[in-house]
Amino acid sequence: MKRKHQRTVERLYSRPVSANIPWRDIESLFVALGAEISQREGSRVEVFLFDEVRVYHRPHPRPDTDKGAVASVRDWLKLHGVMPS
Repeated sequence: MKRKHQRTVERLYSRPVSANIPWRDIESLFVALGAEISQREGSRVEVFLFDEVRVYHRPHPRPDTDKGAVASVRDWLKLHGVMPS
């Protein structure tokens, strides 16, 4: 995994939960892990990874991901063994 993606993982696991992780960094991490991402209606984004489908809302008007979405992504990655080094 590239250092950029490793930094994103570290930020996802930081405490307290960060509310300023750009969504594009999380999407880039998903792609690096082998995800297929497709746009759905509105701001919804479908992520197919780990043989599962998750739907997230792309944040707007600000590019930063909210704390609830960060916690959800972190829990999903943790469930599948993606941890900071």
